[in-house]
Amino acid sequence: MSELKPLRVKNLSLPEYGLEALDWEDVEQAVAAAVAGPGRSWFLTTLNPDGAPHTTGFGHAWLDGAVYFTTGPAIRKTRNLEADPRCTVAAPIDGYDVTFDGEAHRVTDAAVIERIAAVYAGVGWPAVAEGDVISAPFSAPSAGPGPWQVFRVDVLAAVALKSEEPYGATKWWFG
Repeated sequence: MSELKPLRVKNLSLPEYGLEALDWEDVEQAVAAAVAGPGRSWFLTTLNPDGAPHTTGFGHAWLDGAVYFTTGPAIRKTRNLEADPRCTVAAPIDGYDVTFDGEAHRVTDAAVIERIAAVYAGVGWPAVAEGDVISAPFSAPSAGPGPWQVFRVDVLAAVALKSEEPYGATKWWFG
């Protein structure tokens, strides 16, 4: 599925529950199946200049073991990430609640931008790649006018809470 392989795993479930650590491949499969769109927002937390958290919903794309999203150059999350790339993504998906800790950086590779635009177009947002940005006739009301830059969150750690039986909680470190 992706190049993202855990270097370390910790079962966060208390021993008295007798639950096994969750399997990263199962969690990643659920993450990959979580299609972006209305009512299915993930949430990005960045750091404001004063260190306070800034959280916003966003439309995501999961590709090659990383989270991708679009944003305008003047948007708060963009300015925050340019100053400090550390961030967290919260992803409520079928069967799990997942958080990813990582660093986000702007993507300028035209081939990657094309792939991300295709993912978005596949879920109904008519996005097209134009060099190192994405354009579309509309976007979320909070996104500002296009074109939009693409950012990639390189996942350093993830935590998943299984929301169905047999439940469980696990943390993975990737780099």
